[in-house]
Amino acid sequence: MVIKVSLLIPTLDQSGAEKQLTLLATSLPRDEFDVQVIALTRGGPYAEVLQQHDIPVTILKKRFKFDPLAYRALKKTLQQQQPDILHTWLFAANSYGRMAVKHLSSSQKKTRVIVSERCVDSWKSNWQHNVDRRLLPQTSLLVGNSLGVVDFYREKGVPDSLLRVVPNGIVLPDTTVNEAVRSQLYQEHDIPPNARLIAFVGRLARQKRVEDLLWALQLIRQMNEDIVLLVIGDGPERAKLEQLAHKYTVTPNVRFLGHRTDVDRLFPLFEVFQLASDFEGQSNSIMEAMSYGIPVVASDIPPNRELVVHGETGFLTSVGDSTGFAQFAERILADPQLAKDLGNAARKRMQEEFSVDKMVEGYARLYREVLQ
Repeated sequence: MVIKVSLLIPTLDQSGAEKQLTLLATSLPRDEFDVQVIALTRGGPYAEVLQQHDIPVTILKKRFKFDPLAYRALKKTLQQQQPDILHTWLFAANSYGRMAVKHLSSSQKKTRVIVSERCVDSWKSNWQHNVDRRLLPQTSLLVGNSLGVVDFYREKGVPDSLLRVVPNGIVLPDTTVNEAVRSQLYQEHDIPPNARLIAFVGRLARQKRVEDLLWALQLIRQMNEDIVLLVIGDGPERAKLEQLAHKYTVTPNVRFLGHRTDVDRLFPLFEVFQLASDFEGQSNSIMEAMSYGIPVVASDIPPNRELVVHGETGFLTSVGDSTGFAQFAERILADPQLAKDLGNAARKRMQEEFSVDKMVEGYARLYREVLQ
């Protein structure tokens, strides 16, 4: 029997959840699963990838927080597709999807709903948690990408019988350093030729605590003036962070690169990767850094602890501990053998514990489970 799966997500932008959905959709075995993708609001770069793999993509063009036209279009789409499983990703899709299934016509075959939660969503307000609770009867399973996410939703009242964990999957990349890319980057951003690169990749939002990395940079440059921190990404905190860099007198040692579509070409240039977040789901940027064999210094929160083995693949330090971020980064930079050992162990961990094959089989197993 072929299992019909519809994957529902707000957009197909170039971001973490969208990447995982695309990896899943393009990797599920075609002889067992018939996959279609629905985007509530808009397409994006991953829509093209899906279409190249002959996976149908439907875009509903949602315009408002609650858009009756998009909701009706979703119900119509599900009635046409008649999926055995609707697998939803992120709050808007999780809400729209479960409501739509609840109100499908009685002649529609029963569709099971699997909800993907991707983060410790401390940003959610009471009304959003109330929506989640009201829609639990329409939920066959709630899947987190880390134990931290599952623990968060358990505390919010989701019963253990519905909770599962499927970690993100990562494709091991080519780690060869492209000297032409290095030369172009250094020239484009006026980086000294002898500079050693520390990097952050992510959205410039308050939860990421990039200000801690700027203060750590102030400490590092006291020991090593050749350090440059690359802040890659954009978001609401960018202007504030640029002002802080000036206030902390680290402007000569930091470059704000904004959103880049070529981050995969830049990763091999980094010597240390840093993430200071006070909450995460499962950090795709940490996983990517580790897959390139880059030592990671990250905040010691449960989701990061599931990825970074302290002293083996990188280092963990307390949230807000700029001194710790500085000390561990300097320790890595000062000891090439340590950096190599950490990087090799990090890449091996991604290969053995967080492969795309493991992620795909995890979801395939859940699809079979809810239909039994």
